Amino acid sequence: MAFELPALPYAYDALNEYFDAQTMEIHHTKHHQAYVSKLNAAIEGTDAEGKSLDEIIKEVSKYGAGVRNNGGGHYNHSLFWKILSASPASAPEGDLKTAIESKWGSLDKFKEAFNAAAATRFGSGWAWLYVKYNGSIEISSTPNQDNPLMDVNETDRGFPILGLDVWEHAYYLKYQNKRPDYINAFWSVLDWKAVEENYKKALASI
Repeated sequence: MAFELPALPYAYDALNEYFDAQTMEIHHTKHHQAYVSKLNAAIEGTDAEGKSLDEIIKEVSKYGAGVRNNGGGHYNHSLFWKILSASPASAPEGDLKTAIESKWGSLDKFKEAFNAAAATRFGSGWAWLYVKYNGSIEISSTPNQDNPLMDVNETDRGFPILGLDVWEHAYYLKYQNKRPDYINAFWSVLDWKAVEENYKKALASI
């Protein structure tokens, strides 16, 4: 079965104070849809047909650039939409809170480190919080539509649980070239409850 564009769990204008409706609609219906369409074309006639997106991403080195770029685009955006909310949980709780504080000392220190990774990613890409295969958590950034789950990474591999799109199309209409302003706005719409669920799933997959 061909991959499909997932519906957003909120209206395009739901995050308008921080992420404007026009950007959200273009980002979802144009950019993400293009990744889905091109991924379906790229896997047609290959052994990737019939595999789950996770299975394809984990062994993406087996396939060409079309699968890597568009499969990554579909995977990354699908995660991104789900961790945003108009009424988000503003801080992590439980085991994820403990893990973040153990690693970085506090949530604020974690945000500083994550912001730096997002702000200094040269060109287009993503910043991530991910669960390494040993169960620990780490921050990284990747170029283009790569992510930590891809086997093309020699280091920084694991399960993404929080990702921020720092391609210019994600923020330029509202923030122009002020990427740090966009990064700061992200924390106001990030739903930590969704990230906690991703964390639990990641640990269960190890």
